[in-house]
Amino acid sequence: QTEFGVQLFLMSCCVCSSLSLSVSSAATFVVNVTQSSYEAEENHSITLEWTFTTKTQGSYRELFIYCEANTDHGVFVLYHVHEGVEIPDSQDDQFSGRVQSDKDVLREGRIRLHVSRLRTEDSGLYLCDVKTEDGFNSGRCRLNITAAADQIQTQRPTLTPEQERGRWIIIFIIFITVGLTAFLMVV
Repeated sequence: QTEFGVQLFLMSCCVCSSLSLSVSSAATFVVNVTQSSYEAEENHSITLEWTFTTKTQGSYRELFIYCEANTDHGVFVLYHVHEGVEIPDSQDDQFSGRVQSDKDVLREGRIRLHVSRLRTEDSGLYLCDVKTEDGFNSGRCRLNITAAADQIQTQRPTLTPEQERGRWIIIFIIFITVGLTAFLMVV
């Protein structure tokens, strides 16, 4: 029994030390957002950016990136990299053709996503999970899209049929007056 207890103790020490190694390596791998909150107007574009710990000599065979938008209308995949290769087919239709990644900055440990033709329904929480040979972590930011100024319409008061008829009569009189004035100027 003593020999079994010693073996159990040694196994638990090995498990604890490997757990502490993985926890300490995860603590050193960091994913940050450039801004925690973004504001934009509908139909405009915006650039979202995350940074992650990287080694300049690192291989991207083990690079995994998964970015998603969590909105009131659902959860949508924006960008996906698996084993260092971008997977464009995983992008949800909601963002298809509207999200472009800046591949040149990946080696620097930066994820830069350009989102165009913004919609109010794009508002929400944007998350990016990153895994490399150095560890795993994620970063999040909030995006708020407001309606375009030319899209905001003030509500017109409802007119009674008599008021509507009177309005059309005034428009008709103005049209006749302008036309008659133009005719007299020509003559």
